[in-house]
Parts: sequence; structure tokens; C-alpha cells
Amino acid sequence: MTDDVLIEKRDGLGLITLNRPKAINALNHAMVHPITAALWAWAEDEDVTAVVITGSGERGLCAGGDIVSIYYDAQKGGADSSDFWRDEYVLNALIARFPKPYVAVMDGIVMGGGVGISAHGSHRIVTERSKIGMPEVGIGFVPDVGGTYLLAQAPGELGTHVALTTARMSAADAIATGFADHFVPTSDLPALLAALASGPVSEVVAKFAQEPPLSELVGQQDWIDECYSADTVEQIVARLRAHSSPEANKAAEAILSKSPIAVKVALLSLRRARDASSIEEVLNDEYRVSLACLKSRDLVEGIRAQVIDKDRNPAWSPATLEAVTDDQVAAYFADLGELELGLAAPDSSVEGQQ
Repeated sequence: MTDDVLIEKRDGLGLITLNRPKAINALNHAMVHPITAALWAWAEDEDVTAVVITGSGERGLCAGGDIVSIYYDAQKGGADSSDFWRDEYVLNALIARFPKPYVAVMDGIVMGGGVGISAHGSHRIVTERSKIGMPEVGIGFVPDVGGTYLLAQAPGELGTHVALTTARMSAADAIATGFADHFVPTSDLPALLAALASGPVSEVVAKFAQEPPLSELVGQQDWIDECYSADTVEQIVARLRAHSSPEANKAAEAILSKSPIAVKVALLSLRRARDASSIEEVLNDEYRVSLACLKSRDLVEGIRAQVIDKDRNPAWSPATLEAVTDDQVAAYFADLGELELGLAAPDSSVEGQQ
């Protein structure tokens, strides 16, 4: 057990509280095990009618995985990170298939691994403080934790834009893209959480949910769909640069600042996820990609530039989109043999019961 996550059963609810407020509740391996064990137990526990996950402090539910640990581990071969991701992705699949209501309070910052433990739930709540995203390509990594599954299901090419630019989504954007369901003001969260034990989760949440603000992302969907429907990242960037919208031009520059190989792998990951039959299939794909990233130079360099030295000046390799070959991209999806994650979709499941 670890103090980094608090597990409690009270008033018919299974309560999970991420408890690393100084790190914005960044997820580490020691936190994954008790969460997974609790969910398996609560799935069969008749005294537990629903699960609620929240984060300590006021900054956010979860800033993502502990990338500093990954930085040092990658330089030693990456064994610990490989094990962490394996267990984390199993947890993501468990959440997506959980047979009882799973209420995720996505208040404040919710990035990367934070998305994986919240946005696959049945009742996903955002607030006026929510900032949600998949920032992986900015550190030479690729969206994971089932993120490509969610991004691929977003309307049109909105998910592609979010993935390649690392754009932050507001509460309204998250609802519009399918990352969240309900908007509840932060001031109402204590009353909502207190009321969850009093009746059916969907009815309780509906009493507190309000109409979200307009989504700025949806307001830009015309040029996003037009530009991001291209087959390659180079074509996407060319369309963005040629477009009359200043926002499109900014998006092009954002993509060009990211790891060239990461954005190319991310685009293919999204296209593959769009054709996948289950989240398990996508997570298997993401695991292959994640292990390949561990062996890449860009992951270590990206974390160094953004988090360790904070010079914000990564030296990517290859340095340009044009220098990244199709064979290099394809290698990220190579079969892992006995190291495969090996998740399989169940024949049937009852997900997120009301």
C-alpha cells in the first residue's frame, strides 16, 4: 500500500483519491496496484454501488505519468517503465469495462495518464477549471493509456488536432470530443460527491450538471477537418500553413515544434485506432509504441528539455518530418512476441451500469 493513493469504502461507494498534490497527483507504478486491486474487489462487492475517483489539492485530478522516473529509467533500459505501462494499461481496460458506475471528477489539470484513469469511466465530470490534454508528442512520446482510442472517436479530425498540437481542451471541448460527459461548477462538487450515495448515479449527476460553455474547438472544426484529413503529417502542415485562418497557421508551427517521429507515429496510431474493434486492441498497439519510444532518443531528450533542464529546446532526431522514413514509423508497431500486452476484448460486458 502507498500513501500516494487513498482507498476507502463508505456509504456504498468505493472512493479512490490520488494523493500527491505537490506533483498534481502524477501517477506512479505504486499507485496503480492498489487502484486495480480495489476495482477488482468492488466489482464483486454487493455493498459497493459505484466508484468515485478524485484528486487531492486544487490543481488537478492528475498531471499524467511520472515522467521524471521514466526519464531516468529509459537511460537504464526501461524495464521499470515497461512494467509500469503494462499494469497501467490493464487498469485502463478494467476501467473501460467496469460493471458499475465509475465517476471521474476531472477538475483542474488532467493530462496523459490522468486521462487514462478518468476518461474511460461511465460518468466523467468536468468543471470550469478543467484543462485536459494528451501532451505526449511534446516530449517525444505518443498518446497512450487508451488516449488514441478516445482521440480517434472524436468528431471529424478534432482528435488529430489535439494529438499533434498537444492542444489543451476546456470542459466544453472535452465534452464535445467525447472525453467527458457532464459540466459541474467546482463550487458544487462537494454537494455532488455527498449526494452520490443517496440514489442512482445518473440521476444524482443530472441534478448538478449544467449546460457547458460553447466549445472553441468545435467552433474551429471546419478548418480542422479540412486540414487534418490529409494522409501525412507533411500534407497536414502544408494545408495548415496555406489556410487563411491564423489559428491554422499557429497549429502548423505547434506541430513543427514537436518530435517529428513522434507526430508521425501518433498520426498512424490514430488512424489505426479509428479502425480498431475494441479498446483492448488499441491498448495492445499503444504498448508496442510505448516500448519503442523507450528505445528512442527523442523520449529522453524531450523530457530533458521540458522537465529536467527546462531549456525548452529539444534536439530531435530525426530533426525534420521529411527525414523520418516510413520504415522508422512502421518499426514502432512491430510485434513484441512474448512481450505483447495481450489484452483481449471480453465476449460480452456490462459497462457503466446506471
